[in-house]
Amino acid sequence: MSIKDEKDLLKASLREVSSRMVVAARTAPKARGMDTFEIKIIEGDSINKVAEKMNRIASEDDFPIFKRDAENIMNSPLVFLIGTSIKSIGLKRCGMCGFSNCNEKNLHPLVPCVFNTGDLGIAVGSAVSVCMDSRVDNRIMYTIGQAAMELEIFDTQIKIAYGIPLSATSKNPFFDRK
Repeated sequence: MSIKDEKDLLKASLREVSSRMVVAARTAPKARGMDTFEIKIIEGDSINKVAEKMNRIASEDDFPIFKRDAENIMNSPLVFLIGTSIKSIGLKRCGMCGFSNCNEKNLHPLVPCVFNTGDLGIAVGSAVSVCMDSRVDNRIMYTIGQAAMELEIFDTQIKIAYGIPLSATSKNPFFDRK
């Protein structure tokens, strides 16, 4: 007789959903086809380290939402991380970043290119749509992205990042929060 435990099936299902989230984010449309993203999936001890960093940020900066979100991710077996660099896309005319063109913006490398941030938003939307289609609870959290960047989880020069914890329980732990 073969018996499968629900907990094992749920964790495997969340891993599959997170893999499909990677595909959805990677294939999302990008300005001029330029890919400025980096995507990671973290589990177990890596989630603990991110939560610890979020708690330190909450304490050091007196910013309680980092503590609240750290408690949330401790209830999540997987966290999807996505970030973007802030490279200009080489337009002769734009101005949406506040500078007249990409050459002028490049003189200010810490100023985000609106196309990078817009592309990131589209990719995040594509990723969470996979969760919706799979009925997986999730929430987009910038607090996780901040901690991940400070911990240097990303391999490249990621300057804007989000984390999306996943859950498959009777009640979504990421809403109705204190």
